[in-house]
Amino acid sequence: MEKKVTVEELLEKAKKPAQDAMKLHPFYKGKIQIMPKCAVRSYDDFAIWYTPGVAEPCKDIAKNPERVFDHTNKGNYVAVISDGTRVLGLGDIGPLAGLPVMEGKALLFKYLGGVDAFPVMIDTKDPDEFIQAVKWVAPTFGGINLEDIASPKCFYILDRLREELDIPVWHDDQQGTAAITLAGIINGLKVVGKKLNEVTYSIIGAGAANICLIRTLIKAGVPPGNIIAVDSKGILHPNREDIEELKEKNPYKYEIAMKTNAEGRTGGIPEAIKGTDVCVAASKPGPGTIKKEWVAEMNDDAVMFAEANPIPEIWPWEAKEAGVRVFGTGRSDFPNQVNNSLGFPGIFRGTLDVRAKTITDEMHIAAAYAIAEVAEKKGLSEDYIVPTMDDWEVFPYEAAAVAMKAIEQGIARRKLSRQEVYEMAEETIKLAREQTQALMKHGFIKVP
Repeated sequence: MEKKVTVEELLEKAKKPAQDAMKLHPFYKGKIQIMPKCAVRSYDDFAIWYTPGVAEPCKDIAKNPERVFDHTNKGNYVAVISDGTRVLGLGDIGPLAGLPVMEGKALLFKYLGGVDAFPVMIDTKDPDEFIQAVKWVAPTFGGINLEDIASPKCFYILDRLREELDIPVWHDDQQGTAAITLAGIINGLKVVGKKLNEVTYSIIGAGAANICLIRTLIKAGVPPGNIIAVDSKGILHPNREDIEELKEKNPYKYEIAMKTNAEGRTGGIPEAIKGTDVCVAASKPGPGTIKKEWVAEMNDDAVMFAEANPIPEIWPWEAKEAGVRVFGTGRSDFPNQVNNSLGFPGIFRGTLDVRAKTITDEMHIAAAYAIAEVAEKKGLSEDYIVPTMDDWEVFPYEAAAVAMKAIEQGIARRKLSRQEVYEMAEETIKLAREQTQALMKHGFIKVP
């Protein structure tokens, strides 16, 4: 059983990264930079890379637009785009203050997935203006990663852009969290000997992450009636007093209210949790958001994820004492961390390598199963149901799974074998890591 720690100890530990960040961000003045990837043997080479030689690939692309993937790095460019309206746990701090987060995301893309990602901050809160801005810059990029956008407009933005662009568009707060949580559920249920489509789910919190998780669970085969969802006003059901308001202001939550909760439960968190097999919370940080006595009313051999940061909705030891067999959080200092970084680098790697036109729900479900398989091969236990960041083979493995699903669905521009995708992904990711280490070794990146 995990060692009990006090809130004060956790908060003291949490101060260290913030203190280091305030020293090292100004030391490096950012986390990413642009480096050449072509040889420059002499100044004569600029006649090839720029004028006059560059005119020939330009003309070739004008005749055949698909050749842009051969002549440029478009196929490995991803824009990390945000309006800064829901940044981490900081809320609406605006596009300027959100820039360090998007730079950090770009760093993870490069180091974990070999993807050349760039932060793009959009200075508007209007969703239609935001969509137009993304469409204007889209020709540069092979993919779009939406980040830290307030709910419910994030759903509208994602749906519109997925429909209107011919490159993959992904919202990590929705799809990334859903993918890694589904991976945890798949393996958690294997540990306790239950089946995905036969158990009941309590979903605590109805923001971007959990609304997408519900959609993902249903696509993965869970009967909608087996899901009971709770927002800040209580359990979602068709007879709530605010149902017409939901229909107008948050149609995504309205849809969940109308098609889940076959039992017609009412009430709040305790009523939702009672008698369920799996509980996923992405709501208000704890401790005490979810109480031990409520969790004790879950079915035997329960699986639970409390994903709020910095402190989960309930402490791991309280959940275990209440009878939960498998428990995960969003923190790295407890077992079973639900970590988006296990998902998006590999998902984009596979998507880009086959030049897919979109990322479908089926593709991120394929990623979830791939993530789960990597952990299963290492040996599942109550304290190990998803890979850790050290299990780096998860990234090329899920890249191959995502690519194969894109090819199967007919949305890939390139038809490659699973082995070809795996080897390409493995080589690209290794190169990105080795480049960083080489720059540090030779002093081009100073080590503090």
